[in-house]
Amino acid sequence: MRVVVIGSGIVGASAAYYLSGRGAAVTVVDGGYHGEATQAGAGIVCPWVDHPEDDAWYRLTREGARHYPELVEELGEDIGYAKVGALLVAEDPADLEPVRALLRRRYPGAPEMGDVTDVAAPAELFPPLSDTLSALLVPGAARVDGCSVRDALLRAAVARGAEVRTGAATLTADGQVYVYALADPPRSQNAPAETPPQADAGTSPAQAGSGTSPAQAAEGERSRPAAPSQGERGVSGATTSWRQATPLPPTSPPPPTGTTPPTAGAPREGAPPLPTSPTPLPQGATASPQGPTPPADVTSSNATTPPPAIAPPPATGAARRFDREGVRIDADMVIVAAGAWTGEVCRPLGVELPVFPRRGQIVHATLEGVDTAWWPIVLPSAGPYLLGFPDSRVVIGATVEDVGFAPRVTMGGLAEVIEAGLRIAPGLFGATVTEARVGLRPVYAPGHALIGPVTDRVVVATGLSAYGLTAGPFTGEIAAALALGEEPPLDITPYAPPTGA
Repeated sequence: MRVVVIGSGIVGASAAYYLSGRGAAVTVVDGGYHGEATQAGAGIVCPWVDHPEDDAWYRLTREGARHYPELVEELGEDIGYAKVGALLVAEDPADLEPVRALLRRRYPGAPEMGDVTDVAAPAELFPPLSDTLSALLVPGAARVDGCSVRDALLRAAVARGAEVRTGAATLTADGQVYVYALADPPRSQNAPAETPPQADAGTSPAQAGSGTSPAQAAEGERSRPAAPSQGERGVSGATTSWRQATPLPPTSPPPPTGTTPPTAGAPREGAPPLPTSPTPLPQGATASPQGPTPPADVTSSNATTPPPAIAPPPATGAARRFDREGVRIDADMVIVAAGAWTGEVCRPLGVELPVFPRRGQIVHATLEGVDTAWWPIVLPSAGPYLLGFPDSRVVIGATVEDVGFAPRVTMGGLAEVIEAGLRIAPGLFGATVTEARVGLRPVYAPGHALIGPVTDRVVVATGLSAYGLTAGPFTGEIAAALALGEEPPLDITPYAPPTGA
């Protein structure tokens, strides 16, 4: 069976790994879009403290956490996975009681969390912490390096015969895949965002998911609070997740913003050929002097369905250029694991999937000469998490912002993360800031993750929100099973796209 996987983040890489292991001929399309969530995620694996009243979300993340030890053994290489435990911290010990009760209730079904204990002096385990904090220790919690996991999965898939192509993938109305190769060098870390070529530029994923206009989605500056989706409501409490997963209400008016660019449309129905007149390209793109080139077919001489027209991205500034020649890749099945871009990729199929981006900004700092490799994860009920990695590195994050496709590190975002981090860990005051990362977490507006078939040949797997590195590899295995017509390792009914999406 020939399977194309659109997206090379942790879900797509995992799908390719399991598909290739079952003998499928796999092609992975790596869009390389700035803001992909996997490359920015901190790597916290502690599912037992969240989604207290959402069994579907909890099952997915719990099984994702259980999946890791076996995966580590299979891959046989260092992916940054280590069971370092997690400290749940609060100023008032009474604030820990709801999560203590939750962990007690879940322990019989998840003994892998370990025996939860009180920690009188959490700074003994994570030295920079304030000495005013109380804590619970969840010893089974782990951290993982998302980029290392993804890269190891892709390497293993390629070793089994999978192919990785770089470019922007598009679908036609009948589910055929066309890939437009990049026509310029890789972009810098802080370059603006762009979406893959698409059949309809009238609505961006941010617009579809949050009800904003294309201009609002493009501006990328205002932190617009969104209504919490089911399973991600608010901040910690007796019936809510311990970790913050949705934006908090603003405490001051949003800052002024600049102008927003006009948007261009493209035909929505079907998959029209590239016209000879100027076609909207990703902003800053230029066509070749010879004009558009008919699409190439990598497996036959007759490409019966022309590729979709390329439409502009929903973000400001100059984006990358794509070749005008779309190459068709024949496939029996397609898995779309394109993160926050999934809704746009699938729109030519005639389905509306309200997947939108939720920005997270993360700071990496180093404490010269300090061994931070086995420091536990620090999870306050609200505000930033902290965790240590080898090489004296500490990660602090992340912001939770609904700003559309704006994968930029901002002054306000850095200030929020650093100020909140120093409140709970004043010992980091002298740490050296070495890097800031930004990622667009994919959020499915109805609430749960989105996993399942949207047509008889296209499967989607996205919407993991802040839990991508927890559940990503397991979600990829589910998607692979669905593409192969096998029984998935988890009932997908709660995550399946609505009938007639």
